[in-house]
Amino acid sequence: MAFSAKHGLSLALLCVCLGCGGISSSDPSNNGNGNGGNQGSNSACSKMSAGVGAGLNGFVPFTSNNLWNKDISSAPVDPNSDAIINFIGPNIGLHPDFGAGEYQGSDIGIPYSIVNSSQGLATIKFTAYGDESDPGPMPVPANAPIEGDPNPGNGDRHVLVLDNGNCFLYELYGAYPNSDGGWNAGSAAVWDMTADEQRPWTWTSADAAGLPIFAGLVRYDEVAAGKIQHALRFTLPDSRAAFTPPASHWAATSNDSLAAPMGMRLRLKSSYDISQFSPTVQVILKALQTYGMIMADNGSAMYISGAPDDRWNNDDLHNLSLVPASAFEVIQMNPIYTQGNVPQGSAPTINSFTASPPSVSKGSSATLNWSASNASYLIISPQAGAVRGTSVSVSPAQTTTYTLYATNQYGRTTANVMVSVQ
Repeated sequence: MAFSAKHGLSLALLCVCLGCGGISSSDPSNNGNGNGGNQGSNSACSKMSAGVGAGLNGFVPFTSNNLWNKDISSAPVDPNSDAIINFIGPNIGLHPDFGAGEYQGSDIGIPYSIVNSSQGLATIKFTAYGDESDPGPMPVPANAPIEGDPNPGNGDRHVLVLDNGNCFLYELYGAYPNSDGGWNAGSAAVWDMTADEQRPWTWTSADAAGLPIFAGLVRYDEVAAGKIQHALRFTLPDSRAAFTPPASHWAATSNDSLAAPMGMRLRLKSSYDISQFSPTVQVILKALQTYGMIMADNGSAMYISGAPDDRWNNDDLHNLSLVPASAFEVIQMNPIYTQGNVPQGSAPTINSFTASPPSVSKGSSATLNWSASNASYLIISPQAGAVRGTSVSVSPAQTTTYTLYATNQYGRTTANVMVSVQ
């Protein structure tokens, strides 16, 4: 399994607590960002099955123009491609960082679970990167699978949860369950699977590059269906202080100009003969020719990420090691962002955030109403979590201050409102 050097910044701790009570949200087809609602449909997520490692049944997270889902088979090659490949090591073979069974007492790969609207919301308390994380609550089951199970140790301990009801993806890094059903996490990110979301520039996520992890996993259900429709996630040991979209964050381990920026994409050359491989491996290699693979974290060289599944044939997957780095080319990287040219712009505007009524008796509900402009996604903490629309009903058990978080690629804006309980 790959080693990983996670996020490279030391950030302040932020704790997020969840109050008691239920919530309901109005108008799920509109995200309240002033841009006419979501780019996709929540109903598309409903085809996903619920359960650990469940099938997505053809659903592809994010919009078709999202860079994870972009066909780059005819994209131009970067001028430094040969030099970068030589820096990586032209003879280093691919390695599937996923498979069946266990390796040294841990499942092989990054697990995920799919929940439905019946899943309760859990508190998330941050232990490292809270100021670049999305606050809870999140519908993370108390027994959600952790990367490295059944003995996750002190590794990356990623937890990935997809909600087939609200169509959000929730990802935790450094996740530890608490006895009260909540979680401690080094960092966490929420992803709107109906949209083309971008993390704020220079912000991390549950992955060092500020990317969604799930989007780049090789999954058994899609390989069995005969087609992977997205880029794959991979790691390299050396990265520099730079990123290229879709990445938003760097965690540099090298000062060499040929070290990869986070987000660098490799494509398997179209001239590479994949006919020698099994149908399963051919599906993976075809995806690498069509969508490529995106550098997402510091780790072992040319390791591609996937979800554990006992139906994988490990001996067959091992044949991926026959594909050397020299069979790949680097897709043109433009732009590349460094400390001197990180994009600048305006964070969202919260025009209003109110409670109606502002005071309720215990056991009664209040409606939180908001108007926000230029937000990619919205979160209300405590109780509500990721929301769409322009209002949500809450039932506080005690006087509670609610915070609306509006986020886009340039940052985050917050507003508070109190609901008094008599």
